[in-house]
Amino acid sequence: MRRQIFCSVKAFEMEITPADRVVERIGATLILTCNTTGCALPKFSWRTQMDYPLGGKVYNNKTHSTLTMNPVSAENYNDYLCTVICNKEKKEKSVKVELYSFPSDPIIETSASLVVGETATVICKIHDVFPSDHLELLLKKDEQILHRKTFEGDVSTKTETKTVAYSFNLTTEDNGKEIVCVARLQIAGMDFEPKERLTSLKLNANFGPQNTSINASPGNSLMEGHFLKLTCMTDSNPPAQVFWRKHLAKETIQHFIENSVLSIPHAHFTDSGQYICEVVNPVTNKTEKATTNIVIQAPPKNASLMVFPSSSVKEGESVTISCSATGVPAVQIILEKKIGDVVTTLKTEDGKYTIDKVQPEDAGKYECTFTNKFGNHSLDVELDVKVPPQNITVLVYPSENVKEGENVTIMCSTYSNPPSQMILKKVNQDEEIILPAVNGTFTLYNVTKNDTGRYLLDVFNEVGNNIKVIEIAVVGKLEKPDQIMPLMIALSCVTAIAIPVVAILIYVSRKAKINGSYSLVKALRLKV
Repeated sequence: MRRQIFCSVKAFEMEITPADRVVERIGATLILTCNTTGCALPKFSWRTQMDYPLGGKVYNNKTHSTLTMNPVSAENYNDYLCTVICNKEKKEKSVKVELYSFPSDPIIETSASLVVGETATVICKIHDVFPSDHLELLLKKDEQILHRKTFEGDVSTKTETKTVAYSFNLTTEDNGKEIVCVARLQIAGMDFEPKERLTSLKLNANFGPQNTSINASPGNSLMEGHFLKLTCMTDSNPPAQVFWRKHLAKETIQHFIENSVLSIPHAHFTDSGQYICEVVNPVTNKTEKATTNIVIQAPPKNASLMVFPSSSVKEGESVTISCSATGVPAVQIILEKKIGDVVTTLKTEDGKYTIDKVQPEDAGKYECTFTNKFGNHSLDVELDVKVPPQNITVLVYPSENVKEGENVTIMCSTYSNPPSQMILKKVNQDEEIILPAVNGTFTLYNVTKNDTGRYLLDVFNEVGNNIKVIEIAVVGKLEKPDQIMPLMIALSCVTAIAIPVVAILIYVSRKAKINGSYSLVKALRLKV
């Protein structure tokens, strides 16, 4: 009996993977595989439906063949057909390759500098999008949609960068708000993630400076020695640079301080004045200023008492006494003249008192008193009025006509300041005789006829001089009577003469104000 053996032969088949349809991202790697069964030596070939370039490499390996696209590009968006021939039998299968590109989040760009009050432009960009006709871009400020844009009908065969821009007037309220750019790529039937990408950016709105002011602590008016703190406040973005200045009547002091606080630990009276805070925004190039007046209260300061042209003047000259002081509250100035117990208050104008033609009675002590509610201060000066010799009185005793052997006394009194000096000169053709005075008195002893002549009495001080002329005549000799009679006559003469002389001297000394003293010496005869 014969046994029959049946061998099962597998039929020729083929398949392509991935099958029918594949979705891939541009830039990735895609491998299409064509497998066969039931054929020992199959022949493979690949092509596109429209006979476009394959855009990949084919690898055949016995019973299967691969088409590798690395990287996938937009030209690979096509229908791929795998053909297999086995012993003259032909089979084909196709796969549809669909592509997309949505690789990165959008980018937000703004104007170079965002300044309040100016037009701001916000730009949203998204790179390497495919297909762009399915792209939607939105610009939002916080939750408010500023702009929406789609790109329908914008057909392209490659990846593109798409942009949307929006301009608006920037306000202070926009500072810190969030700008959001949303990109959506919605393709029906394509399953990929993410389909939405977004980027946000907080607005940095540059503005100011504005609303600039100065706060003074503890206040704009304070006592000397207290702590003073000045704070410059302003609204500005970015923070403003601060410069402090103090303005005075004749000068400006610049304080370069890189912060908003100016501190004076121990305020002095001279710190009073107007302070200026100047703020500068380096981005907006705008400047704003604020000012405040600071008053430092103190007792009278910088007190002075001055006499123009000098405290020692000549009679008839003009003299001005000037009193000045500073202080807050305002300083009250009182000028008084004091002679002994007599005090006279003088009327001043702006602290000045002027005597047009000064007289001797204007001499004396002048005192300025400076007062405010925080204290007082006094200064005084002695006014000296210089006077040349005047009111000169000359007495010749016993007479301008005398006999030989007698003594002649010449007494002189005068008023002057400073005290006068006196010189008696005899002038003749041959010589000049100079006699010094003692307490305003000159004495010629035992005169002779040679003493007859003209005498010049020169009374002088540093201010001026006065000359008096005296004529002395010496006649016959003095006779010698009986000893008892001359003695009695002498005594009676001394008594008779002494009384009026003493009276005259007392009167003259009271009337004349002669400073200094002289000693009684014998007359000297000096040849010049």
